[in-house]
Amino acid sequence: MKKIIIPDVLKKMNAIFCENGYEAYLVGGAVRDVLMGKQPSDWDLTTNATPEQVMSIFHKVIPTGIAHGTVTVHFNKQEIEVTTFRTESDYSDGRHPDKIEFASTIEEDLSRRDFTMNAIAVNLSDGRIVDPFKGQKDIRKKTIRTVGKAIERFSEDGLRPIRAIRFSAQLGFKIEKETFLAIKNPEIQKITKNISLERFRDELLKLLKAEKPSDGLKIMEQTGIMAFFMPELYACRGCIQKDMRAFHEFDVLDHLIYACDGAPKNKINVRIAALLHDIGKPKAKKVVKTESGEINTFYNHDKYSSEISEKLLTRLKFSNAEIQNICHLIANHMFNYEPTWTDAAIRRFLIRVQYENLEDLFDLRLADIYGMHNKPVRGHDSSTIRLLNELKERCDKEKEANTALSLKDLKVNGKDLMQEGIPAGKELGRILNELMETVLEDPTQNNKETLINIAKNIFNS
Repeated sequence: MKKIIIPDVLKKMNAIFCENGYEAYLVGGAVRDVLMGKQPSDWDLTTNATPEQVMSIFHKVIPTGIAHGTVTVHFNKQEIEVTTFRTESDYSDGRHPDKIEFASTIEEDLSRRDFTMNAIAVNLSDGRIVDPFKGQKDIRKKTIRTVGKAIERFSEDGLRPIRAIRFSAQLGFKIEKETFLAIKNPEIQKITKNISLERFRDELLKLLKAEKPSDGLKIMEQTGIMAFFMPELYACRGCIQKDMRAFHEFDVLDHLIYACDGAPKNKINVRIAALLHDIGKPKAKKVVKTESGEINTFYNHDKYSSEISEKLLTRLKFSNAEIQNICHLIANHMFNYEPTWTDAAIRRFLIRVQYENLEDLFDLRLADIYGMHNKPVRGHDSSTIRLLNELKERCDKEKEANTALSLKDLKVNGKDLMQEGIPAGKELGRILNELMETVLEDPTQNNKETLINIAKNIFNS
């Protein structure tokens, strides 16, 4: 019988359970990860000890979910979640069990879990694997299958269908046929639609951190989940971009899904921006007839995309800071740098996009290009990479020169100008903006005496 090597911290915890007459098992994602040859990020245990008994045998225990039989044990500088064997029944809200009862065996506890790959336990005393639902077999086959009938499992908890999709993308597993069909079942979809938007957002974020988010996003579309929670994104299906100019190969939705793949895995805001950066194209699209044939235009789609994304992200309960950052990237993704740009043009570009966003904006540009043909931009000799590097170098040079890039960088302020007889009001603001334009064109003009003289001339004229 296959066994798993138990980490020292869990051996020490198990010794305390055993000394007090209790059993303890490792469960959940940690077991799945170990069986897949991965290093678990945290440990979850289950035991036949009640929460009160767990609190009595360990020194520091936090009752994080005691109503559901769960506590968090602080042990050897780690936080380890411990849950009492339990069974669940009657999910009237499609999310939480109405009735929780403590169980007497590990097998009973495993029977309540969502997928077979998550319904495996390891006895901490001897490393023996308990696998009543053949989860190891499904892990080897890279298959996501519910414990028991899929309709029953999903009717208990509307989040489970979305978790199945997220796991599929995250692990590179296929969803077994009965499980997949259950996600599309109309009765299950009614339950899924009622989960909280925060819960959906959290699963979406985990999915977007997968190696290839497109795998999960396509299943979201196929099962109708995308239409429920992100109808603006779903509306991009069938919005054709391809015309005789051959810029694009895919419709807008496929382009966005592949662009998401092309964004850096460790930059979640850039991945979200890539997924949404053209979401305004259906609204902006116009077909123009020319002598050579019809072309598709999408003027102002960056503006529309930013506005639509703001509404979508607000609805999904993203933070104001996240929304502001993502929408700023989307609104500015259409820059078109050429070496003929003057230094003043570089400074205006920096004012618009803000220096701290440059790297993310360039990553979004590369993701956008990736999404055109589902292929990355390769080689440092490509014109795209070369132009982006040149733009970055020029922006760095302006930054290092401490060039004035906002009104607060001017060597004069409103108070200085009022002391020279220029009254407060709209005229003062207009003059400050003109001084800003002067300095953008010629940074050497940014000294107090020069700017005051220019301001007086503007005011007097």
